[in-house]
Amino acid sequence: MKLLSDILYKAGLEEVSGTTNVAISGIAFDSRKVKKDGLFIATRGTQTDGHNFIQTAIDAGAIAIVCEEIPAEKDEKVTYVKVKSSSFALGLIASNYYDNPSEQLKLVGVTGTNGKTTTVTLLYNLFRALGYNAGLISTVANKINAEEIPATHTTPDSISLNELLKKMLDKGCQYVFMEVSSHAVAQHRIAGVHFTGGIFTNITHDHLDYHKTFDEYIKAKKGFFDQLSDDAFALVNKDDKNGLVMLQNTKAERRTFALQSMADYKCRILENHLNGLFLSIDGMDLWVKLIGNFNAYNVLGVYAAAILLKQDKTNVLTALSTLNPVEGRFQHIKSNTGVIGIVDYAHTPDALKNVLETIKNIRTGNEQVYTLVGCGGDRDTTKRPIMAKIACQYSNKVILTSDNPRSEDPEEILNQMQNGLDLVDKRKALRISDRKEAIRTVCSMVKPGDIILIAGKGHEKYQEIKGVKHDFDDYQILKDTIKDLSL
Repeated sequence: MKLLSDILYKAGLEEVSGTTNVAISGIAFDSRKVKKDGLFIATRGTQTDGHNFIQTAIDAGAIAIVCEEIPAEKDEKVTYVKVKSSSFALGLIASNYYDNPSEQLKLVGVTGTNGKTTTVTLLYNLFRALGYNAGLISTVANKINAEEIPATHTTPDSISLNELLKKMLDKGCQYVFMEVSSHAVAQHRIAGVHFTGGIFTNITHDHLDYHKTFDEYIKAKKGFFDQLSDDAFALVNKDDKNGLVMLQNTKAERRTFALQSMADYKCRILENHLNGLFLSIDGMDLWVKLIGNFNAYNVLGVYAAAILLKQDKTNVLTALSTLNPVEGRFQHIKSNTGVIGIVDYAHTPDALKNVLETIKNIRTGNEQVYTLVGCGGDRDTTKRPIMAKIACQYSNKVILTSDNPRSEDPEEILNQMQNGLDLVDKRKALRISDRKEAIRTVCSMVKPGDIILIAGKGHEKYQEIKGVKHDFDDYQILKDTIKDLSL
């Protein structure tokens, strides 16, 4: 139990009706999760408005309400607190309720369109290899040392986030590495959270279904760096044209990394093979098990962050050379006949282009490249024709298929993808909406030595159709299919 007055600290109070000298048993922004003597924060979401559920929360036992508009009819037993932004207040309240765990951890946030999951996972694995207790908050999984907790969002809501950080602190974590999505920044999910550092990977076409314009998308990413404190570091990819934009107005220590530009941390690719990269970082050479130019950026960003976290250069480079690729990120398999299958999470135009350019660079002869790609439903529709075009541009044969259609008609998604193709492209493209059938079809088409890319879902172990998640694992299906077929 905590006093309401304590957990409202810095939450931006504008008006209070009732006493704040009451003990609170728990906090919630979902009226269905309110406990007796709990606090309900009425937030405005994209689908529902929590203000419509204030009475429901009171009926469930709420003793205090935080809202942007105090109801005309008030319950005299309930304390009402008006704030300018309930979403922002929720972040501060959640941090206070869990005793501000982020202030006692070295928390590093990573934002950008591509590379967030790989960067945070490599950082987590690196610091575990260096002997530290560490936590991970990512799209793939949340981890507290060796314990894994399923992830539901790239960045959890404010209450779940602070509860998770508190558990990490209680279990001895010293470092935590966390993906920070543009949605999380815009929705104030990280309000009240103290970061030791922030990393920017890159920014390309994505999430325009939510942000509407690219400028708004950039603004959301930049918002993360704007709120860093002067004792934090801000580390950005200088080769991205918006990298330096992220550093404008930040109070944090500013640092850059790059492969092509002058930067504080530099890397050079010496060799690029299917079994890894040979890199020169800060004058020292090392092999890493990751593949492709885009992973050279990820490795360099991880190295730079580790140095900014006061780690020994030699120890960091030695540990980096032992780390394995992240599940579903250029994860590959080779059949007995020499067919190479690659599964990658690439679900944006830039990510797909990066993966296909990497495949082009590691090809050794006349191998044919077969790309299977789809686009998720209920997401940015403008990228659909672009992704189909890119797939055709870099592949010998393309199969357009379902990703996670969610509530949309898979055939309509494929229609929108095909709108990006000219007559030449259409000759090399098939459409098979059933993803499993599409994988089996592409495997039946290849010859020994050819390369198959299965793009879009990566690590996901499900396919979401009409609100139902069905078991589906691209990598396992590809592996089983290649094994079963006689090539």
